[in-house]
Amino acid sequence: MDLKSDKGTVPTLPEVVTTQRRKGPTARFQKFLTHVGVALSLFLLYDLSHSKHSFQVAHKIKPWKHSCSGGNKSFDNYINRVEGAFLAVPSTESALASSRYYATHPHLAGSQADLQDAKDVLSFFQNEFGISSSSVEPIFDAGSPESRQATLSTTSELKSPNAWIDVYYPVMNTGNADGITLDILGQDGESIWTADLLEDGDPADETAAKYKHAIPPWHGLSAAGEAAGRIVYANYGTKDDYDKLVAMGVDLTGKIVLARYGANFRGLKIKGAEELGAAGILIYSDPRDDGVVVTENGYLPYPAGPARNPTSIQRGSVQYLSSYPGDPATPGYPAYENATRLEGGNIPHTPSLPLSWANAKYLFEHELGGVAEGRKLDGKLGSHVVKMVNDVDTKVTPIWNTMAAIPGHIKDEVVVIGCHRDAWVMGAADPTSGTVSLLEVVRGLGALVRRGWKPLRTLVIASWDAEEYGLIGSTEWGEDFAQWIQAHAVSYVNVDVSVSGSRYTASASPSLAHLIKRSAQDVAHPTHPSKTVWDALHDSGPYTGEQDVDFASMWDAMNQTRARAASEDDVRNVSPLGSGSDYTVFLQRLGVASSDQSFTFTPTDPPYHYHSIYDSQRWQETYADPGFHRHVALAKTLGLLTLRLSDSIILPLNTTEYALQLDSYVDTVEDAASGIATLPNLRRIRDAISKLQLASTNLDVEKVKAEKAFRKAIRNLPRGRVGHPIVRRLKNWIKRYLAIGTQLPKRDDAELQFPALHMLSTVRDVTEQNLCEGPLCDLITAAIRVKKVNQKLSLFERGFISEEGVKDREWYRHLGVAPGKYLGYGATTLPALTEAILYEQNATLVEFEVTRLTILLTQLAQSIEP
Repeated sequence: MDLKSDKGTVPTLPEVVTTQRRKGPTARFQKFLTHVGVALSLFLLYDLSHSKHSFQVAHKIKPWKHSCSGGNKSFDNYINRVEGAFLAVPSTESALASSRYYATHPHLAGSQADLQDAKDVLSFFQNEFGISSSSVEPIFDAGSPESRQATLSTTSELKSPNAWIDVYYPVMNTGNADGITLDILGQDGESIWTADLLEDGDPADETAAKYKHAIPPWHGLSAAGEAAGRIVYANYGTKDDYDKLVAMGVDLTGKIVLARYGANFRGLKIKGAEELGAAGILIYSDPRDDGVVVTENGYLPYPAGPARNPTSIQRGSVQYLSSYPGDPATPGYPAYENATRLEGGNIPHTPSLPLSWANAKYLFEHELGGVAEGRKLDGKLGSHVVKMVNDVDTKVTPIWNTMAAIPGHIKDEVVVIGCHRDAWVMGAADPTSGTVSLLEVVRGLGALVRRGWKPLRTLVIASWDAEEYGLIGSTEWGEDFAQWIQAHAVSYVNVDVSVSGSRYTASASPSLAHLIKRSAQDVAHPTHPSKTVWDALHDSGPYTGEQDVDFASMWDAMNQTRARAASEDDVRNVSPLGSGSDYTVFLQRLGVASSDQSFTFTPTDPPYHYHSIYDSQRWQETYADPGFHRHVALAKTLGLLTLRLSDSIILPLNTTEYALQLDSYVDTVEDAASGIATLPNLRRIRDAISKLQLASTNLDVEKVKAEKAFRKAIRNLPRGRVGHPIVRRLKNWIKRYLAIGTQLPKRDDAELQFPALHMLSTVRDVTEQNLCEGPLCDLITAAIRVKKVNQKLSLFERGFISEEGVKDREWYRHLGVAPGKYLGYGATTLPALTEAILYEQNATLVEFEVTRLTILLTQLAQSIEP
């Protein structure tokens, strides 16, 4: 099987007809029958809204004016009952129990504990969705017929929920504790100080104490080897920091760079040092970045108090994330067991080690003239040679994505929701808080399924593996099923760290911003019932005190940028997506509208012990989310977002908001490049954006008209029993033209099936014009119109995809947004154009990028015109 193709895809409904008998109906007729199926599915869903057996719940929420209509109250009431039933399920008791189960043991990707967790999540999916377990576990090697069938069948033949595990085989590494060392050497080359490279595992935190030696501190995908040299401090190790050192005349060749975490992705700190000839790099956690909750303000270190435990160490991947994510050895194609593997092009060749503040402080005091003096970016050298050894075991390692699917009435439109499961140690915040919120969403969906609900669109739910190494599980699945995803996925809903602090944040494709806002407004604030989750955008922690001046300035600048963006419309508090989590492959390679939400750290919150043994259950219960109200609030917000994406007649994607934000993207380019000679006139791009905005407003009008027409067509069909004369006529029409001899479903929770589509080959000389007449044809015509609008909406994000990709990192194909080349986490809008101007400063390349972007936007405008 071609590793890069979707050969073996389960055929769509029209394809079934074609492959059964080529002499059958025309392609036009086959397409028409697909729309008929959509119409009948929508009709059956709508019929539920009038049934006396439909959802009756006591839980009340604000009415959600569904999609873009002011239409039928019965359907809207049905949707509100569904949402109310969902919101009644997530609970703090269940969330707390799940966290105590998953966050009290290490579960590193590829470990046996990780496999057991994958199986536990599989059992959870099976139990919640009523999936029968078999004697043979549904664990399939990626690329096998069983694995491909499991995913591809969700949009064709799947009739009831399913769950399975896909196994991929990426290259990863693990640290060897006994071989990882850091020493200061004396004049004779002998060690005069050896770093302990350990977290203390204070007994007051039971799980931290129990597992303090379970996972050694090392960098995932780091280079093995040893290095020796004098230390040079490089602040955050950003491009700007390295440029300043070079401008001072500092030569990093053969040096050991000491940098602090923050500002950019850790792998890019190493990449910058490596390009300047450094022999090795040490990266530490600096309490200056902890805001006001520091020991200098009288706060005790964790677990005695809320301040940072000075021995905590941040593990983490050092993959060059802005080059490409996923398995380093299979860029652009899935990591099957027998895949052809290349030498990783996105991983370091220079060794690195993570350090605690306790060890870094010793280096400042004994090598760089003290803490205050040593943390100046002035290029001073350490007084002794420092020797570091990074000992890692690199090999092909299996990982396990646990998947579930709920088939929808419209099977070929798919909403995906996911969170990664693997952690560097226990990971109570990262990612167990996200896993807990996802499992609460699943409990809510399971409750709906048990009561007869079926989503309008198919739902796929994912518990990704190996995200911590570089988004591997999601990326491999995305590369594996790229064609299928681009053909069917309408949106991806991500959660990662759902709770690490008090402030609600959301990042997403601009087309999702209004939907996210409304969903957050429809869920009560976790600690102030009179407010909403959306109000938590402005929350902060309970602590006070002085903080580092430079950090405070950086934080204020970030808040001011955010405030300026939201000054005209607070929906722009939803920021663009960079990278660092599992939405990356969906958005920036495949062009699927994506989102991510969390409660995150502020300078007045307790420091988050990221990727440390102290990202523990005790810390989560004591400081991050006492009572687990934020876990549940985010689960409800995610659930509403998912339900509204899956059950809206018209996809709730706001392409006009997206088109309007493009103007600000151009403003950002011009502001950043002010004074640069290669900054061209961007009028052509602005003109193309104007055309896109006009096309999108036209599509907005068509959205309203299409849904109104559909609702009107349904209103013209009688409400009531299957025995009603016109409903009988509908049934007879189905029997006559689709050769389906079975009766329409008698239960409200059943779906209309198409078991005899192969008999379509017996139909002769039938045209759309003579198939039917009256209300039925009005319904089908309206459904076709809805389907066309939804196709344009879901393909809008796809319109930003360029097969040529972004220069020097062609894996990223989205010309609207990508992770910053020198940031990794943070987003750069209009990345190919921005980088051509700011970094390449090549007039020919800049003109190429202007032309490429102009053509892309012009084509996108043409494609969405109704």
